[in-house]
Amino acid sequence: MSSPDRSAAAPDPDAQAPLDGPAPETKPAPTIWEQMGGPMGMLDSGLPVVVFVLVNAIWHHLGWAIGSALAAGAAIAVARLVRRKPVTQAVAGLFGVGIAAFIAYRTGSAKGYFLFGIWSFVLYGSVLLLSILVRWPLIGVLWESINGRGTAWRKDRKLVRRYDGATAVWVVVFAARFAVQNQLYRADQVGWLATARLLMGYPVYLLAIVVTVLIVGSANGMSLPSLATVMGRKAPADPTAVEPE
Repeated sequence: MSSPDRSAAAPDPDAQAPLDGPAPETKPAPTIWEQMGGPMGMLDSGLPVVVFVLVNAIWHHLGWAIGSALAAGAAIAVARLVRRKPVTQAVAGLFGVGIAAFIAYRTGSAKGYFLFGIWSFVLYGSVLLLSILVRWPLIGVLWESINGRGTAWRKDRKLVRRYDGATAVWVVVFAARFAVQNQLYRADQVGWLATARLLMGYPVYLLAIVVTVLIVGSANGMSLPSLATVMGRKAPADPTAVEPE
């Protein structure tokens, strides 16, 4: 009688035992809303402006208004660090408030607090417009870089035109912000200038993001339902999925 085949029964020492339990879930990428800071991001960006305008309007003292805005900016930076936000974000926010406060001090006018932001719109809009003229629309560069597809998209003329249009949307956003706020600056309307700064900030950016996706999203497999997921809401459940017993 032949002996049994021991090689068939012996376990393979190199084989790995199956893992018990479900596979570990990968951490989802942060949504656009999360990258912008969410509700706290809106508060962080608007609080120094509100504090500056309110203190200046109540006490009519530029020095107190500047000091209050700097204190608010420092408090926000500390709060960001406590919430374990990136240090660069906290430093950048405090740096921006510091520059605005310094310009207000040098000009001796409350409206000077908004001057840095107003002219930054010109810089951003000009860079975006130049990118269209040289056929390297920045929205395309950013979008394709995030998705890791390199520069092959520039060979697709139709796609380049879409990115041109999306980049032009942002040019219009910055041009509108400059036109409105510069006019209010010239008219010495500090209160309305602060209001315009807030209303033309996050709300306008979110609208521009939606328009950007409408222009280029369909060519990249993204639609408004998927935009809702990217912006921060969970994707709707699949109605055809079978619930486990």
